[in-house]
Amino acid sequence: MQKGSIKPLQQNTRKPIKTKKNREAQYNLGNAFYQQKDYEKANKQYTETASNSKDKNLRAASNHNIGNTYMEQKKWDEAIQNYKQSLKQNPDSKETKYNLAYAQAMKKKHENDDKNKKDQNKDKDKQDQNKKDQQDKQDKQDKGKQDPKQDDKGDPKEPKDKEQDKPQSQPSKLTKDQADQLLNALNQEEKKLREKKDKEKGQAVKLEKDW
Repeated sequence: MQKGSIKPLQQNTRKPIKTKKNREAQYNLGNAFYQQKDYEKANKQYTETASNSKDKNLRAASNHNIGNTYMEQKKWDEAIQNYKQSLKQNPDSKETKYNLAYAQAMKKKHENDDKNKKDQNKDKDKQDQNKKDQQDKQDKQDKGKQDPKQDDKGDPKEPKDKEQDKPQSQPSKLTKDQADQLLNALNQEEKKLREKKDKEKGQAVKLEKDW
């Protein structure tokens, strides 16, 4: 039997009672829904049959098919659980053992795929972060080249003590009258020096005899 196929009900004619026939009809209704791929309705019929039937074979077949509905939806944990429950009722079922092994293998594969995907996403995030860090570093270097006045800390480079070297104007401590008197005195001194120079111009140089 291929994986996911409906498990046929083994007829037990030793107890042909009305209740048993009702459970079998419910089971067959679940099979009809399963063939229509309406797994939700099929699951409901199988679950009610497995819960209410006293027939071991009917419960085993119902649990097997519940597992099938979950496997069709790739719900591996639920499928595994119901196949195991079916094997408790019918330990010799090769079909159930096969489907159980298949569901377990698919679960493991799915988990490995998820793990690999997460690892790939982590690697991609790490690579993206490295690229971003490199780009930020490059942008900082480019900015430093464009603005030579900035040092490594991004502060403008200015000549040290430039402001301190500038001559500072001091407020005058002289009154206006004192300033005028000082200016007049300087003018008089300059006038005297000019007159002295004028007198010395044109005068013959006296030679002194040294004998």
